[in-house]
Amino acid sequence: EPPGPSVIDLGAQSGRWAAFQERHRLSCEEAARLLLDAYEYRGLVKHTGGCHCGAVRFEVWASADLHVFNCNCSICTKKQNRHFIVPASRFKLLKGADNLTTYTFNTHRAQHTFCKTCGVQSFYTPRSNPDGYGIAPHCLDDGTVQTIITEDINGKEWEKAMREHKTIRDMSKP
Repeated sequence: EPPGPSVIDLGAQSGRWAAFQERHRLSCEEAARLLLDAYEYRGLVKHTGGCHCGAVRFEVWASADLHVFNCNCSICTKKQNRHFIVPASRFKLLKGADNLTTYTFNTHRAQHTFCKTCGVQSFYTPRSNPDGYGIAPHCLDDGTVQTIITEDINGKEWEKAMREHKTIRDMSKP
């Protein structure tokens, strides 16, 4: 009889799979998640981070070498918003959805989310990539970032900057 939807025949790998689960003290689901993450996010590391008070926590899969944008538009200048961009599929809010509030202005495409308690914006939805997230590297936990390269973006002339930039609009694509 063929295996059901939750049973997988691993053939010759069954013993290896069981030993892996036992050695790392993982359930079958936890081991599968680890394997899938390792496969889907090859070359990326899992960063974790959040706001100052800890009410908002997230994880994001990105390179250990970050390409960070330093924008000079009105809001980024006021809040010193430096960020790197990831696809939505590589971002997971772990806790604090009920503790987030959103500020928008002008076109209302950018969703500036921040913690209601401490006021820190650890991530947001950028106008340039509404299908992704802009992550504040200074809100990541220590230990996973190797290098940061910063690129200035002329947000004061946003439309022109987006037309001239070769890759920014595609940074939220998986």
